[in-house]
Amino acid sequence: MSKRVLTVYWSQSGQTERVAHAMVAPLEADPSIEVVHAHLQPEVDYPFPWTVTRFLDVFPESVHLDPPPMQPLDLGDEEEFDLVILVYQVWFLSPCPPITGFLRSAQGQRILRNTPVVTVTACRNMWLTAQQKVKALLAEAGAAHRDHVAVVDPGPPLATFITTPRWLLSGNRGREDGWLPPAGLTEKQIAGMARFGRALREALKEGREDLDAPMLTGLEAAPVDRRFITSEAIGHRSFYIWGKLIRAVGRQGQRRRRPVLYLYMLFLIAMIITVVPISLLVQRIARPLMARRLDEKQRAHEAPSGAGRERMDIFDGE
Repeated sequence: MSKRVLTVYWSQSGQTERVAHAMVAPLEADPSIEVVHAHLQPEVDYPFPWTVTRFLDVFPESVHLDPPPMQPLDLGDEEEFDLVILVYQVWFLSPCPPITGFLRSAQGQRILRNTPVVTVTACRNMWLTAQQKVKALLAEAGAAHRDHVAVVDPGPPLATFITTPRWLLSGNRGREDGWLPPAGLTEKQIAGMARFGRALREALKEGREDLDAPMLTGLEAAPVDRRFITSEAIGHRSFYIWGKLIRAVGRQGQRRRRPVLYLYMLFLIAMIITVVPISLLVQRIARPLMARRLDEKQRAHEAPSGAGRERMDIFDGE
């Protein structure tokens, strides 16, 4: 029986698009599986590279999940899919606005209703809070979330504080022979996404997408770095409060909220320089006392697909 798979993504630099295509390449190679690609398009697109002001100006709406107006996908009203693969970026510990726009649109909710969904995050390193938001939006749409895959920048966290903003604001990823690693994912990571496509191909042939169970276990799908669990919770609370304040000052694009945006930028830089190192030190000291709680949170965030590697030798290469 033939199967239909819809891949939904939005990409600026092209990295997210490459992740999506690498993942579904094994599905496209199978004549019994039809893959449809949907590159989301907001009515007002976002620039790349960014200006500092424009980048800060999208922060409040990103955090508060305000959906931007979206252009409709070129799909028929009655089209149905056996599986949807949703590939997204993380902005300010939240899904990027085009993904929020899709998940909250009438068309997106019609497509997702009662449909199995695999989510994929391609980001710097912090994705836990964003994924919880995406799961809530999927539940709101009536979708059946089956699996999650997280692929993150392998650079040291302190280095990515420099390399990621440099990439976003200049378009320069950096050089392999530079004193800092290039921003973003490696070619090996992107190529490695094919293992998930191979596992999904097998699952689709067996009809396992309709079972209430993950299909991508044992493939190191969503390993959680415990160092970020508490940091994300603290960071998101700060983002939420500042975002609420800035939204109260004015709408996105209005000049009157720029002074508050710049004040927030100074606050954020001060936090990174002072509070973040202290917080990491405190967490390191307190980690033995919090071990059980962190274990529980780590397992919860790694679900449903987990971080195990027991099936890597089956699907990681053909």
